[in-house]
Amino acid sequence: MIYTILGQAFTIYTFMLIAYILLSWVPAAQNSAVGRFLAAVCEPYLGFFRKFIPPIGMIDFSPIIALFALRFIEQGLFVVLSYIVA
Repeated sequence: MIYTILGQAFTIYTFMLIAYILLSWVPAAQNSAVGRFLAAVCEPYLGFFRKFIPPIGMIDFSPIIALFALRFIEQGLFVVLSYIVA
């Protein structure tokens, strides 16, 4: 049960990150209620990676690294939980 809840939470947050990344291409959408909500939820996580990975030219690779890191964290947490629960 805990695996399902955590898996769904990681999936929802991943989709929120992707939506926020796509909204960055539409400046008017960032000022909407949904855009502000996604910024409040996603920007602290993405900001951590932006400190260490500067944009190269006009391309910001930190969201890609952030998505990979989120997946590694998810998989690592499931491995640790499998040892604790089993």
